[in-house]
This record gives sequence, structure tokens and C-alpha cells, in this order.
Amino acid sequence: MNANAARQPIERRLAEAGLGPLPRTAWLEIDLEALRGNLAVLRRLAGPGVPIRPVVKADAYGHGAVPVALALEAAGADGFCVAAIDEAVELREGGVLGPILVLYPVPAVWVGLASRLGIAVAGGDGPALAEVVRAAAAVESGQPLAVDLEVETGLGRGGFDENDLVAAARLIASSPGVALTGLWTHFQAVEDAAITRGQIARFEAAVAAVAATGIHLPPRHVAASAALLAEGMVAYDGVRPGLAVYGLVPDELSASTVPAWVLDDLRPAMSLRARAVRVADLPVGSGVSYGPTFRTRRPSRIATLPLGYGDGWPRLLSNRASAIVRGQRVPLVGNVAMDAVMADVTDVAGPPVDGSDEFTLLGASGGDRIKVADLAQQRTTNSWEVVTGMARRLPRVYHAASGPVGLRTLAERRG
Repeated sequence: MNANAARQPIERRLAEAGLGPLPRTAWLEIDLEALRGNLAVLRRLAGPGVPIRPVVKADAYGHGAVPVALALEAAGADGFCVAAIDEAVELREGGVLGPILVLYPVPAVWVGLASRLGIAVAGGDGPALAEVVRAAAAVESGQPLAVDLEVETGLGRGGFDENDLVAAARLIASSPGVALTGLWTHFQAVEDAAITRGQIARFEAAVAAVAATGIHLPPRHVAASAALLAEGMVAYDGVRPGLAVYGLVPDELSASTVPAWVLDDLRPAMSLRARAVRVADLPVGSGVSYGPTFRTRRPSRIATLPLGYGDGWPRLLSNRASAIVRGQRVPLVGNVAMDAVMADVTDVAGPPVDGSDEFTLLGASGGDRIKVADLAQQRTTNSWEVVTGMARRLPRVYHAASGPVGLRTLAERRG
């Protein structure tokens, strides 16, 4: 977005773009230009001719699955990965045309729809795969159900070991209505070279065992974000980045293991903004929010922002997080409520802070930035949980270089 537009009230920016109004003065801003730029960074890392299928599960890591997938597809993404069949159906119904792979088991009752919509499913358990194969044989869709087989290489949560993988591949090869379209695994700890080497060795041994049967080998994919960003990445026949698509470096990677140009070029796509619904001057000794765990020690000006743990801003951040307003950090005080968090704006320079001031709780404002990794550390969790935890009810405003181009709320989706 341009600097002039960024200084305008959000209501004016939306109106000038022909978009509807916000239902409240707390919203996420999603930078579509950052997503496109991040995809270009990942394509450079993967190398020429390697398909990139971003992971857009969990509502595109909280960014909004359909708008994000459409933007990435327009920027050249080669397909997408999700975790659940209804996530895949949502993408298809939203206009996404490219390949979609569901990475977790799909109940057999969904097989017909998956086949008709051209959605690939994963197989990683013998009895479950047998049910899927039986269901696919009864589907008259005109195209076989695509199945990517997961290989257990040490993650310990799913997939076939070498012997069972061969049996699964033979089952698919000999059954009507299904086609073997991929072999894949998932790394446990990319930062641990010994663990990763062992997983690659087990994966290649399993693939070789399938090849020895004479079954045609399908494309292989193993690398997610951490493997893409780390040195010595194995691309095989495709990559499926998740966190890095959204401009974030996986927590387990140190800066020294990621090329400097990547750190410079990846841009976080998500920001969390709000304006106060109330700004009040409170006397000494006033309790703030439920509890209370914070009482004013001086006459204080307290701004109430209309978001809370119902929006993914957890109670754990009570009295330990901050926001940026007018380029200045201010503490968030009192217990986080379901729908409210309070900022102490007593020390903000200039005229008293009021309802026209915009607060940034995540993202850049002026010369400062609140990072996802900072919030993750304060919450004793990881970056994935911070962004995926942003609730569906938080409005999403989608930006291109020219300004807002889309708005998603619970009441409507426009743009």
C-alpha cells in the first residue's frame, strides 16, 4: 500500500476502493504484494522447474485461504496443500483451479466429491487407504482419484514404512478409480542434520523399493519451509512451503543458517491494527479489566481496543505485550478479555490519544515493528500458533500496491 493511503483512516481507504465497511475497529491487514514477493523468493530457492505448492491449511495460516490462494495462483503457484478435505472444497468453490492435495487422511464418504473436484488425497494408513480405494471404485467421475502416499521416515505420526509402502502402491496400481500421484514425507527437525540425513535415507530406500516392483514412480516431495530455507535443501520433484510463504522464518532456524538475501527479501504479510472504542482518564488506584491484575499508580489515560482472546489475542499476553501508536510503544495492561484489551497511552506525546488514533499490535508502524516471533516468545509458543490463531471473526483487509482490494468479514466477502 502507498504511504499516503496508509495514513488515511481505514474507513476512507475501504470506501475509496469500493469496499464495504468494517464491522468493528479491529482488523487484520494482509499484504498480497508481500505474498507474491515471498513466492518469488521461494521459487528462486527451489530452483528452475521445481513446482511450488504453498500450504494454505488453517485458513492460510490465518491469512484467509481463498483470497491468499487466488493471489498466489495468479502469481504462478503450481498448486496448494491443505490438511482437511473441506479446506480443499472451500478453495475449489472459491475459484482456485490448480492442483490441491489434502495432506491428512480423508474419510471415505468424501472420496466421491474429491474425485469430482480433482482433489488429491493422502494415504498413510493401510485400513484407511483400503476404504478410500473401495469408495473410489464406486465413483463415476470420469477421472481417477489422485492419491499421494506418505512415507514414515521418523516423524512418528503417519505414513507407511518401506514394506507397507510397497503393498500400498501395489493396491493402488491394481485398483480401478485411483492413481498413484505422489510419494512424500515430512521432516522432523531440519535443524538437526543427522536426523534429516536419516530421514532422507529412509525415504529413498522406500522409493527404491517401490521402483523395484516396476510401478511407475510418481513425483516426490519432502521440503517444507525450513528445508527450503536451510542449506543443502533436497527439492526432489516439488516443494510445499508453509510459514515462509507468509514471510516468516521457522522458529527452529537461526539467522546464520538462512541466506542473508532471504532474510532481507521475505516480508511478513500480516498486520493487526485497531482503533480504540473508548479512551478514558482514570484516577490513581483504578483497576483495569477483570481481576484486576493492573491498577493505575498515577492518573492514567487508558484506551480500550475491541479485540481479545476471542480473536486470537490470548489471555497469556495480559500485562506483557505492547502496541505501537504514533510511532511509540505503549503497554497493554490488565487481563485480556474475550473482546477487549487495554492500552496505557498516558505517556504518548502530543494531544491526548483518542478514537482516531490507529494502534498496531502486530506488524510495522513508523520505524518500529512488532514481530510474530516476539509474540510467540511472549506466549511461550511458536510462530505458527500466533498466526493460525487469528480468529475467523477478525476482518481481513487485503492490500495490493494500489491500496485495499478485498475485504473479508463474517457478514460478507467482497473484492
